[in-house]
Order: sequence, then C-alpha cells, then structure tokens
Amino acid sequence: MSGGEEDSIEAVAAARRERLRALKAAQELLSTPDDHDSSQHKNNQLPTPEEHIDHNQQQHLEREEDNQEEENVNMKFRNYLPHDKQLQDGKLAPPVLPKFEDPVLAVPPPEEKKEDPFLNIAPKKPNWDLRRDVQKRLDKLERRTQKAMLILMEREEAKRRLGEDGSNGAVEKTETG
Repeated sequence: MSGGEEDSIEAVAAARRERLRALKAAQELLSTPDDHDSSQHKNNQLPTPEEHIDHNQQQHLEREEDNQEEENVNMKFRNYLPHDKQLQDGKLAPPVLPKFEDPVLAVPPPEEKKEDPFLNIAPKKPNWDLRRDVQKRLDKLERRTQKAMLILMEREEAKRRLGEDGSNGAVEKTETG
C-alpha cells in the first residue's frame, strides 16, 4: 500500500467519526423533551456550552429519579415464587375461576327399563324359524286364496241376480250353456 492510500483511509475514518459525533449530539437534542431544547431545535441553533452543561446535569438528575422509581417499584408475581424474601411479598394469590356448570350433565338421563340380557337369547315363539322359511309360500297362498274367494263371491252374486230375474229365459240359457 502506498502512503497516499493510508492517508485517505484515515481521513475517511476521521470524517466518519465526526459525523457520528454530530448524529449523537442531534440524537440527544431530539430525545430530551425540554421546552428550552425544543425551542432551540425549532430555531436550528446549537446550544451554548453553559446550556449543554445544564442539559447534562438535567439528564443526570432524571436518571437518578428513574433509579429511585425503579427501587420503589412493587413487583407482582402471578406464576413465579422468587427466592428473595423482599420479592416474595409481591406474590399474588392465584386467580379464582368461577365454577363451570355443564348444562348437559345437570339434566339426569332418563331412566331406561333394564332388562335381563339372558331373556332375549331364546326366541319368543318356538316356530319363528319355520315361519321365516315358509313365509314366501304363505304369501303366495294368501294371494291365491283371495282371488278364489273373489271368484266365488262373483258367482254367488250372479246366481242371486238370476234368482231375482227368473222370468228372463235368456239368462237361463246362459246358465245351462
């Protein structure tokens, strides 16, 4: 490296340091809520050395007040029991939850008639399996029986009409033929 490059690097570093100092001073001016400092900020004037010293003293006093407040802060613990005796005074009692009443469990279930399971093992009628096997045939016979009864009723009705109309000869011929 040449000497000129080292000088330029040092000059860049020095310029950067100056910019950082200026940013830090601006940050301090913006962070303080004093009316005096805010009026200076509005006018874009830098504080005089006496004002800067007063500002530092004021910041120091504020820090001391914050430290005193931190010492006086009462810490409250809900889920943690500290080992320090002074902090154990801040332990809170656990919250008491209201008792939950389940509306489904509040209503008693309807009482069901309890049956002996051994009573249902045997069929109620001893011929249930025979009826099951023969049911198709019984249904077919029932239909045929109904048809036969209908035919017989129609014949009876026709004979009764013939008896009432005995004088008509044409009806008698159809009966014999």
